[in-house]
Amino acid sequence: MKYPIGIQNFEKIRRDGYLYIDKTELVYKLVNGGSYYFLSRPRRFGKSLLISTLEAYFQGKKELFEGLAMERMEKDWTARPVLHIDLNIERYNTPESLNAILNNTLSNWEKVYGCDPTETSLSLRLAGIIRRAHEQTGHRVAILVDEYDKPLLQAIGNKPLQEEFRNMLKPFYGVLKTLDGHIRFAMLTGVTKFGKVSVFSDLNNLNDISMDNRYVSLCGITESEIHRYMEEGLHELAEAQGMDYDAACRKLREMYDGYHFTPESEGIYNPFSLLNTFSKRKFGSYWFETGTPTYLVELLKQSNFDLEHLTDSEVPESVLNNVYGDDKPIPVIYQSGYLTIRDYDKEFGLYTLDFPNKEVEEGFMEYLLPWYTSLDGTESQAIIKKLVRDIRSGDVDAFMIRLQSFMADTPYELIRDRELHYQNVLFIVFKLLGFYVRAEYHTSRGSIDTVLQTDRFVYVMEFKLEGSAEEALRQIEDRQYAAPFATDSRETILVGVNFSAQARNIDRWIVRR
Repeated sequence: MKYPIGIQNFEKIRRDGYLYIDKTELVYKLVNGGSYYFLSRPRRFGKSLLISTLEAYFQGKKELFEGLAMERMEKDWTARPVLHIDLNIERYNTPESLNAILNNTLSNWEKVYGCDPTETSLSLRLAGIIRRAHEQTGHRVAILVDEYDKPLLQAIGNKPLQEEFRNMLKPFYGVLKTLDGHIRFAMLTGVTKFGKVSVFSDLNNLNDISMDNRYVSLCGITESEIHRYMEEGLHELAEAQGMDYDAACRKLREMYDGYHFTPESEGIYNPFSLLNTFSKRKFGSYWFETGTPTYLVELLKQSNFDLEHLTDSEVPESVLNNVYGDDKPIPVIYQSGYLTIRDYDKEFGLYTLDFPNKEVEEGFMEYLLPWYTSLDGTESQAIIKKLVRDIRSGDVDAFMIRLQSFMADTPYELIRDRELHYQNVLFIVFKLLGFYVRAEYHTSRGSIDTVLQTDRFVYVMEFKLEGSAEEALRQIEDRQYAAPFATDSRETILVGVNFSAQARNIDRWIVRR
């Protein structure tokens, strides 16, 4: 079986015999159910392939849909003019970079449909092209915009540049509303929705289907699609990994399933990681390793965000659907695919978010650690491995000495709120430990208690800032943190720890067995 790794062109996939998960029934319903759509999905989730499929459909390429659901549903194949805008191919670090890609795109269309010297702005040129394309062909136009928000995302942290991009894109996209009589269909895709910051204020007729249960599987792969289209590959994966079939299925779910774009939907698998796993017959962090945008970490640090609230905050739908500004990390992190919907409180209309799967959770924590400490990625991974060995062997002193290394020499500029910084570092460390030992992390009343469990030991740990190790140990005993393990056959170890603001590190710990 040929897996389309990195191939986003529908025609190439169909003509060259690559695996195609048939989404054309949903495409047909989309096209025949409305005219203007917006879809937000994480990167490498199939948005570009969806746009390419729509392009082939509107170009009337019936032969590409042979054997697919579209073949039996569509009776009137009409070739229309298609205006496809792809903002993926440029790096946007100056106003000129966006202007250049839009100007190049318009110039190519003007070679086909002509131009008018009075059309001097980008929006006027687009309007003229749409009008002439309709008049010359007799068919209304299909407009497809892939990754409309890439310039805006790359300018997060640079408000003047982002404002220039907004001012450029607002009238450009606004043309789609003013030329409604010449347009048959329009689809815009992206990672985020900048609805509240004016980009779409002139285009308020878009139907946002990002959280529409009818189209939840338009991008991504469901479990039923895996068994329908990739069953052979699933057996090959299990055999290559020396696993039985059921174990391989469970591992796939744990690693790549778990995306929920509405509370009621079934889980959606990350298609990029899934295809790579089947192709290479090996589990890996394929999606995460393609690159995490630095703007996500910049947002977390600029807003002085408490990382523990990544997965326990309740947010309304309005927050999930819109990016309000540069100081609000949760909606951007959710829309970028690092968080997904875990639960929904219908009474209050509040969503609880969580990491979708192990690939994302572990990868995100590993990515964050060097940003909050002085260690690079290679060093941090090596120390996590050693920390796990210390915990498993019962060597508390070695564990604490290594933990100190995470705090040592942290640059002052990384610390805006000292207590929150220490809490965030500990949160990341214990999250990473939790992939190898059972770890529970709690904060309350300005202190942190943690429980680590292995097959031989239970560690109950209390951390204080500018207190004392004795005070931390006394709190464990007074509040009976170890009581749940009183009848446990494993050895229970109590550890009181103190952080010194002056030393900017752990300065003392006490161990009681």
